[in-house]
This record gives sequence, C-alpha cells and structure tokens, in this order.
Amino acid sequence: MSNPLQLSLVNFKKGSYIIVEGKQKAEYFYIIRSGKVRISKEVEIVNEEGGKILEPGDFFGVISTMSAHSHIETAMALTDVSLISVHREQYGYLIEKNAPVAMKIILSFSQKMRYLDEALTRLTLKSTAKEDVAHLFNVAEYYARQSQYNLAYYAYYKFIQYCPQSENTPLAKERMAKIHPYAKAVHLDTNPNDFNRAYPKDTMIFSEAEPGRELFIIQKGTVKISKIVDNKEVMLALLKSGDIFGEMALLENMPRSASAIALDDVSALVVNKANFSRMVQTQPKLISSLTTLLSERLWFIYKQLANSVMTDPLGRMYDALYMQLEKNKIPVVPGENYTFDFGPKELINMIGLPMDKGTVLTRKMFENKKINVVNNKIVVTDIEEIKKQADYFKKMEKIEFSRRQGSLQR
Repeated sequence: MSNPLQLSLVNFKKGSYIIVEGKQKAEYFYIIRSGKVRISKEVEIVNEEGGKILEPGDFFGVISTMSAHSHIETAMALTDVSLISVHREQYGYLIEKNAPVAMKIILSFSQKMRYLDEALTRLTLKSTAKEDVAHLFNVAEYYARQSQYNLAYYAYYKFIQYCPQSENTPLAKERMAKIHPYAKAVHLDTNPNDFNRAYPKDTMIFSEAEPGRELFIIQKGTVKISKIVDNKEVMLALLKSGDIFGEMALLENMPRSASAIALDDVSALVVNKANFSRMVQTQPKLISSLTTLLSERLWFIYKQLANSVMTDPLGRMYDALYMQLEKNKIPVVPGENYTFDFGPKELINMIGLPMDKGTVLTRKMFENKKINVVNNKIVVTDIEEIKKQADYFKKMEKIEFSRRQGSLQR
C-alpha cells in the first residue's frame, strides 16, 4: 500500500447489510463515524455485554478480520451510516498513529473474553468458575490428590501468601511440608524486572484464582490452560510458541480465571502492567500480534458456544474436531490424513462431557474406519471426513430446530 495511513471512508444506506455471518476471509473491519449499526448472529447463545446496537466510536468485524477467519456476525445499518474501513494490514499503522484506538480494542476484547468464557463454563460444565482467591486451596488439594506435587506446592504457596489468616492455612503449611521433597515449583516469588522466565515441564506458571499482574508470550514449549470445576480438571486450550496468555488478568486487574501449566520445558517473555503501557506506544507489531491472537481466541470461543448448544453429543465431538481444523487453518483436502495434538480424553474434556459418557461416544466415533487413535492422538485418514460429519450433524440440528419451531407455531 503506497500510503498505509490513508484509511477509507465508506457509506451505507439504512437497511444495508455491511458484513454477513459466514462469509469467508474477512479483510476489513469498521469504525463507526456516524449513524447506528445492529449486530446479530444466526444463533444468539448469550446476550453480550455492550448490547447489539453500535454507535459512533464503536467498531465491528475486528475479530474475524484480525484472525483471518469467516465473519461470526452480521452487521446491518439501522440508519444511514458513515464508516472508517480498516484493512488487516493497516492495523499496525493505525496503532502507531492512534494508540488509544488499539487500547480500546484490546480492552474490549479482554472484557468480552472473560464474559464469554464464563458463559461457556456455565453452558458446557453447568457450573460457574470460582474466582475467590481462597479457591487456591481447592486447586492445591486437587493436584495433591493427583500426586502432581509441583502444581499442588505452587497453589498451596500462593494460598498461604494471599490468605494468611484462613482457617485452612495451617493445613496448607502442613501439606506443603509433606510434599516439599517431591515438589519442584518455580518462580514462587517473581521479580518485576525479570522479563524472561523458564518453566520446567509440569510446573505451574500461574494458578486460577491467583491475582494476575502479568501476561506471557511463549518463546518455546507448550502450555496447557485448564481449570478445576466440580472436582475435575477441564482443559481449555493448548498454547504453543508465539501464543500470548494471561492478558485478561493484566488488562482488567482480575483474578486468573484458569491455570497455566508447562506441558514441557517452556521459555516465556513476561510483560507486566507498567511495560505493557509502554509497549502500546513503542511496539505496534507486538500489540498487533496480541490483537490477532485475542481475535483468534474470541473467534474460537464463539464457535465453542455454538457447539455447546448442539443436542447430539456425537455431533458435538465431530464439530469440536472440525473447529480445531478451522482454528489451525488446516486445509480440508480429500484423502489427506491428519493427526490432532490431543487424544480422546482431551476431546471429551473440550465439550464438557462426563468421562464415562464421553468414552462410550468416542468408541462409537472410532467405529468410523477413517478415524482412530495412534499413540494417544486422534488420527484421521481422510481429513474431509471430519467436515462431512460435522456438516451432517449441523444440518440435522437445523432440521430438528425448524421442526420444533413449526410445532410450536401450530
């Protein structure tokens, strides 16, 4: 682009569709200059904070554009509107010239992420996340029972640090003394000037319910994001080199909503609140990367929410596998094989099913000769089969929904 800062102005008449849900490869997002825009989704699963009517200064289409995925919403002009059109490649330049816009987008994403994450927890796990700092004791107790002493020791330590007067503090100290010879917890007390940290395999980076003051950028290794709900560990995500996590607690000054655990040896760049504010001004590429990653995660969580309301659990499994292909931008090529980086147990956790019911369903899924398990990883010999099955179950859901709606209207 010859002049990357020359943003376009576009106008739409009242009643015009600006973006349409499902259209592929969004390239532009919009900032409203004048007028009002209504946002809607094919399946309205939760009422989002901020409402559906957008006004001057608001923006839309950022999630799909910055994640380079299909649109997750439809935008219609409620009045004649004038919009600033921003191409994905212009975002870095926009940050350089207008850092407050970038901060507004990132903060809105962070708030949206927490709200949607809580909604997803309610829908898939039929529970709510505990964010009271005293929940650290429950986290520690869970991992102690699993003999995961590195994780337990870290959570006990943080519980004692933040809840010194709790009735459970003496018991936490006693437990810590017992498991101390077997635990290798690291970075229990952090240095705010320490921007690079190493976490050995199976150590806790931070625990759910712990006050959050830093975000992390993975330089090397794999990080599991999980939470303890109803006395079981639920995996929410697997993050790899280049991924950013922990930003919600940093940006909103809220307790951690989930734990981050090093699945192998991890090196991470650590950003605290003070140097994050400087980064917005001085590191537009990094902030652009953060926006892209937040967009990716928000796009995915919308897909997870849509998955959560599917009524056929086997359909949900196929849809969850297809979501992973979409998330990782894996092309659906007939006859190509693909190995997912997780096994049946993790798939069951992803959609929040009880392990016994999930095990029965995975066995049924593996009756499909094109899908099996190798070295505890799900393998498909024809990647198109996942899309075909996911599309089939979604089609059946729509037919059943239409049938029920027709019955109600008679």
